[in-house]
Parts: sequence; structure tokens; C-alpha cells
Amino acid sequence: MNFFKNLLLSFFLSLSFTSIAEDGPLELVQKTADDVLSVLKSDQSLQEDKEKIYQLAEEKILPNFDLDRISMLVLGKAWRKINEDQQQKFKTEFKTMLLRTYAVALGKYKDQEIDFKPLRMEPTDNKATVKSQIIQDGAQPISVDYTLAKKDNAWKVFDIVIEGVSLVTNYRSQFASEIKNNGIDSLISKLVEKNNKGD
Repeated sequence: MNFFKNLLLSFFLSLSFTSIAEDGPLELVQKTADDVLSVLKSDQSLQEDKEKIYQLAEEKILPNFDLDRISMLVLGKAWRKINEDQQQKFKTEFKTMLLRTYAVALGKYKDQEIDFKPLRMEPTDNKATVKSQIIQDGAQPISVDYTLAKKDNAWKVFDIVIEGVSLVTNYRSQFASEIKNNGIDSLISKLVEKNNKGD
């Protein structure tokens, strides 16, 4: 879990997606990477101000996730077994947890560079994987793959694979264990507790 959280920084460096239907996934990621890095470099106080970081993450990052799809994927079979109220509560707390995690990662940006790989997809494809590497001084590059799908004629992220570790698979494993042992309400309560503790 700590391994995955630490690597999430790589992912945030290029996720401030503004959904532009005429852009393909690669062009979209590249444009928005420049946007995020520009904001971080131009406002030095941002990384020291939690409220500003939260605002940046909420306004620039989360709207470009397919949170409904991610929620269903991370809960797996359990999603179909819980009621609508439980689904909504889980989505709310899961979103808050992601927001806080992303904000912390953004606050750790230290001038890393991003190298994007050529995109392989057909014009009619509705899913795509954008591959990249985070280049760091004095350290091995970190591979980051973004999995996107078209939703309402706009590209949305529904998974990220960092050094072979999938966000969806990682959380699904954690959540499945808690649900099996204690039930969905216990998982939601633990997310609430975690979120209330802040950073």
C-alpha cells in the first residue's frame, strides 16, 4: 500500500484533464501535463497550502475520472450486492480518500519530467492506454500507464498502472478483504474514519 501511494505522485503530474472530445487520449494527457506542471511551478506557495492543493486536485483532476466505473471496479461483485444508499456512501468516501491522496502527492512535486510513448490505437477504439515514464534525477524512471475510455464523447480515466501496480486491483484487493470479514458498512465506516483524520 505504501509502495502504491508513493508512486501515485507520478500519476498526478499529468492529470489535470480538461475533456476535449476532439483530442485523442495521448494529446489530452500531454496538454494537461503541461497545464499541471505550469501551475505547480508558477505558484510556489501552492505546495505549502493544503486548501489550495485540495482545490487544485478537486477542480483539475477528479472531474476527469470515471468515478462511477472505478467504484464498481474496485468493489467488484460486492457492488451488485449492496443497495443504492450504500453505493452512494461508498462513492462519496472513496472520492474523498482519492482527493486527499492526490493532494498529498501533488504537494511532493520536485521538477520531475514526463516522457510519453507513442499511442497505439485505432481511430474507432473507445479505450486506450497512454504509456509514459517519469524521469527523476538520480533514480530509475517510473513507468505509468493511464487507461482511458470514452464516456459521453469525452475521454475519462478509469485505471492507472504504476510500475505494474493497478490502482483498481490494489484497492479491490484491500476492500474485498474488509467486506468479506466485516461487510460493506464496516468498509464505509473505515473510509469515513480515515478521511476524518485528514492527512
